[in-house]
Amino acid sequence: MNAISDFGPATGVGSLPGTDAREAAKTATGSFEDFPFLPELPARGPGADMIGRTAGLLVELYARVEPSGWRIGDRPGRDTRRARSWLGQDLDALEEFTQGHQGPVKVQAVGPWTLAAALELRNGESALSDAGACRDLAGSLAEGLRLHLAEVRRRIPGGRLVLQLDEPSLTDVLRGQVKTASGYRTHRAVDRQVVESTLRDVLGVHADGPVVVHSCAPDVPFALLRRAGAAAVSFDFSLLTERDDDVIGEAVEAGTRLFAGVVPGTDTALSDPAGSVMGVRTLWRRLGLRPGLLAESVTVTPACGLAGASPAYARQALAHCVRAARSLADNPE
Repeated sequence: MNAISDFGPATGVGSLPGTDAREAAKTATGSFEDFPFLPELPARGPGADMIGRTAGLLVELYARVEPSGWRIGDRPGRDTRRARSWLGQDLDALEEFTQGHQGPVKVQAVGPWTLAAALELRNGESALSDAGACRDLAGSLAEGLRLHLAEVRRRIPGGRLVLQLDEPSLTDVLRGQVKTASGYRTHRAVDRQVVESTLRDVLGVHADGPVVVHSCAPDVPFALLRRAGAAAVSFDFSLLTERDDDVIGEAVEAGTRLFAGVVPGTDTALSDPAGSVMGVRTLWRRLGLRPGLLAESVTVTPACGLAGASPAYARQALAHCVRAARSLADNPE
């Protein structure tokens, strides 16, 4: 499924600064004509944050905001309605700015393990503490994503949908580093096979399109994600070390696309576009991969979401991604 046409040369990660859905959609589609994405605007408040937004997609499971965070409840309340309303506004805006679009379009949601680590059960502990709750959550998420993708498909009939699952807590889940409610202990590590099979089930809802898994945490489990069916892995390039070389080389040779986060997510002075992808070229040489494979294997993105950036920098960063991708394609050596 990793044909070059499944993806574009550059795109955003997900979040943007501000609270104006139309302005965000205009930026996301104007910056990336080849590969627009559905923006997230967490500055609007609870329900627009990544956990609340995805909680609003769940089927027959509901969540509400408590002082400690999002907690699973019995029925849809104000917080669920707000999350769904904002997502509806975002979809309206994206639909407006993608009239006639033919090509890939990316939508994002939180993956099952980061969601399980973040959502609380009625007793205040993370859903991660209960294997049955994790299964129910993954099933509810899968059904919600199926409905969400169908809705986006209806609104953008010419778009080829790419689903991105955000899993920044995945490494902590695997290592038993997610803190309990008290903060004094950590939840037990989840068995890798359970993590992998759950991811495979959720990724499987988008059988007719590619799924990207994104994490801007260190030590992204590339091999596990590949086995679970991820067509691409999105990561903060600055966190790679040489010990990641072998798994990245194997992933590329197996056809996995790399969403290389090379542009900082918060305001800073940007280097020239060629400088931003110099590390990618260096990695390619170190791995002994064919330079011509670069443009086929890499999508350039910011290192993480841009919610913490100024609006001016966010626009600049997205434009910089496009220029950096062009530099990779034009001068792969």
